[in-house]
Amino acid sequence: MKRSHTLVLPAKVADELRAHLFPGDGLEAAALLLCTVTGQRRQKWLGREVVWVPYEHCTRQPNCITWPGECVETAIDRASARGDAVIAVHSHPGGFFAFSTADDESDRVLMNSIRHGTDRTAGSALMTPSGAMRARVYEDDRATPVDLVMKAGADIETWWNNGATASGPMKPPIAFTGDMRAWLGRLSVCIIGVSGTGSVVAEQLARLGAGEIILIDFDKIEERNLNRILNSKVADIGSLKVEMFADAIRRYRSDGEVISVPRSVATREAVLAASEADILFSCVDSAEGRHIADRLAACFAIPLFDVGVAIPTEPMPDGRRHVAEVYGRVDYVYPGGSSLMDRGVYDAVLLEAEYLARTAPHALARKVADGYLHGMAEEAPGVITLNMRAASACVVEFIARLFPFREFANETRARTIFMLAEGDEDEFAESQFQNGHRFPVAEGTAEPLLGLPALAAQGRAA
Repeated sequence: MKRSHTLVLPAKVADELRAHLFPGDGLEAAALLLCTVTGQRRQKWLGREVVWVPYEHCTRQPNCITWPGECVETAIDRASARGDAVIAVHSHPGGFFAFSTADDESDRVLMNSIRHGTDRTAGSALMTPSGAMRARVYEDDRATPVDLVMKAGADIETWWNNGATASGPMKPPIAFTGDMRAWLGRLSVCIIGVSGTGSVVAEQLARLGAGEIILIDFDKIEERNLNRILNSKVADIGSLKVEMFADAIRRYRSDGEVISVPRSVATREAVLAASEADILFSCVDSAEGRHIADRLAACFAIPLFDVGVAIPTEPMPDGRRHVAEVYGRVDYVYPGGSSLMDRGVYDAVLLEAEYLARTAPHALARKVADGYLHGMAEEAPGVITLNMRAASACVVEFIARLFPFREFANETRARTIFMLAEGDEDEFAESQFQNGHRFPVAEGTAEPLLGLPALAAQGRAA
């Protein structure tokens, strides 16, 4: 998957930008987008703040706009204070989805001013009434197209430069088709946790054609894992899960790229590797892992899918236990929306308990290692069918966000829980969760990384 530049807009930023650029009078309007720039293998621009260019300060026409330098200076001052880059955005009310000759001439002056003012790469972008965007960046006097512009909200909207024409961007294909597989071949996905559920998620994404797959897991395969980690064999016992799975994908995929990261997600190396992805899948069973994924998704403006399963048991009068319920849960979190912590998937008490268990076990009363079956110690539970059901629901949720096929709005499916014993399924809308705005959005690699002192760059102050 070859790509050099991506622009990601959290839904709130994209919606505010669109509302300003299209006031309804059919005339062009302008704004300046402040972006955090991240990425080691490719640049990712994260839209963080919009500086409005007031209508009354501009000369606005249906096909061109002239605006004052004071607004550019304001944007440069704000960007310089944080080390942001600036993208100048204007509207094309007529829907022309290409940069005009007038745009090229304007950029020759404007981009040079912004680059010298911020001492960073600058960019320009256009938006059409549908909200579709096309962008380009200037590291020198030459324009480099931004390969992908993505809006991350209840739906995940993608506008690719390759294949776009002046009449508009390529439209997403129909879900579950071969064209969908080709579209997914352009994307990078990251799976955190490649075990019982994560291996099933990764297998589906690989066979659906995801162009780049980043696998994060520090653990090794044990004999007790063989009944639920896909592709694992007796000969793999003692091998790293990510290495085994990466090798398995390469055996049936001659295209695409697989990157294995044999680290805990609570390490700087793993966080930076995950930050390169377009989409994040959290398939972990710890509060710490979900907390890191939660923060990572916000800081790098990455849509997040989190999946979990549980089988609570209850005691019977004869001393045995029986299954009370069989749960599967899928949560979808987008940048600026409610977090997993807001939704109660984990809390500070769980984080503290895990920390004490890891660092000071004498300070925490030993309890039964619940694992999958809560209340029972079970080393090798027969849960692969449950894992597959939950993992499939997770990937279907992902497909629905990129290639909408439902007869209802995706906004109504922030969380889905299925209960196999009861034979029921519950859905929860984003509006049903209280958004605590716990984590900063589009902060990128600001130190300390993810706002956690433990992940700060060595030698830098937290």
